[in-house]
Amino acid sequence: MSHDSNMLEQHDLAYEVQAGGSLCGEIRVPGDKSISHRSIMLGSLADGVTHVDGFLEGEDSLCTLQAFRDMGVQIERPSAGRVVIHGVGMHGLQAPAKPLYLGNSGTSMRLLAGQHFSTVLTGDSSLSKRPMKRVAEPLKTMGAKLTLQPGGLCPIQIEPAKLKGIDYHMPIASAQVKSCLMLASLYAEGETHLAEPAPCRDHTERMLQGFGYKVDVKGSEIRVRGGGSLKACDIDVPADISSAAFFLVGASICPGAELTLRHVGINPTRIGVINILQAMGADIQLLREYVAGGEPVADIQVRHAPLRGIAIPEDQVPLAIDEFPALFIAAACAEGTTILSGAEELRVKESDRIQTMANGLAVLGVKHEVKPDGIVIQGFGGKGKFGSGTIDSHGDHRIAMSFTMASLRASGPLIILDCNNVATSFPDFAELVQRCGIPLAQRHD
Repeated sequence: MSHDSNMLEQHDLAYEVQAGGSLCGEIRVPGDKSISHRSIMLGSLADGVTHVDGFLEGEDSLCTLQAFRDMGVQIERPSAGRVVIHGVGMHGLQAPAKPLYLGNSGTSMRLLAGQHFSTVLTGDSSLSKRPMKRVAEPLKTMGAKLTLQPGGLCPIQIEPAKLKGIDYHMPIASAQVKSCLMLASLYAEGETHLAEPAPCRDHTERMLQGFGYKVDVKGSEIRVRGGGSLKACDIDVPADISSAAFFLVGASICPGAELTLRHVGINPTRIGVINILQAMGADIQLLREYVAGGEPVADIQVRHAPLRGIAIPEDQVPLAIDEFPALFIAAACAEGTTILSGAEELRVKESDRIQTMANGLAVLGVKHEVKPDGIVIQGFGGKGKFGSGTIDSHGDHRIAMSFTMASLRASGPLIILDCNNVATSFPDFAELVQRCGIPLAQRHD
């Protein structure tokens, strides 16, 4: 089936979720998407064979895997969650025979600016709407030859180019921009110096060091010198805290809930969702902390607790940028007002997440006020409930999963449209929530 055919079918999957569910038991959510992507990218460029356990078998990660196969890398999948990558070295990628299809994955649109061949990067309808200028402009400053579509969109044409190191102060805290420039700097002449305005996820720095590449990190500044090499290693991918976030919120707002999430990554640049929920009064405990593959990991226990509205500290915003759709649901169930500002980044995700969430909250009767860089949500408190109704997720997986958790405090059934993309980051989400006690039915309209 062609990718165009897949796009036509993306709009027919809906969730119908009955009110009155629960969340109890022990679960392990899928592997971290960010780390799964990077394991394929860096393992492909390493010298030697890299073994990955806990790999996320979601559509985004599999698109990255296929893209590197298309560039001549031998990648085996001996069993579920296990990947073996036969690295080709820093300069071993080959020109693909056709455009590289990256599905819904903005993460995969990296590395290729420094290659010695021409290629086109393309994706699904969602990715094709996401602005790429903020990545393309600093890459062009490094010497990259990129041609975007009108409006700074995909597909992107990439031509061979000689890159040079740059000194770049990032205008916003964005892990995607930072990672893109760090990975391009591997191929640049000289040193690249990046300065972050605020901390954001650091998986790329950690994994580069795990592959033996020198990265100098001092506070908010990162220095990478081009011309080095990567050495194969073994990677144990932790469960994705972004996927765990839906269950952290769900159990927090659901009376009687008690849930344990196993082997969750608690990287300090990713735990904004825990910090924010705890500031709201959530009962979240880290039961066992250890290190797996250079990443800090823990089992997390969460129990229902009354939440209160807060002004979300701006220094936590980059640390929870992907988890805000779920946090909006928590804010709606809290006592008092929650204020989010400094979150312009949410406007350029798979959807405009601020507006898309606001539209859904309006359907369910939640009072709110949308701001250019955030939102103000008036919570209905401990005994209040959402209304029922139909929510359009606009193909955004995190929107769909967040409103699934809202069903735990709804007065009637919720119908969530356009849920096909949930599989991009969380395959088997529907089955897992059913097992935990949420009455969800999938239907094809």
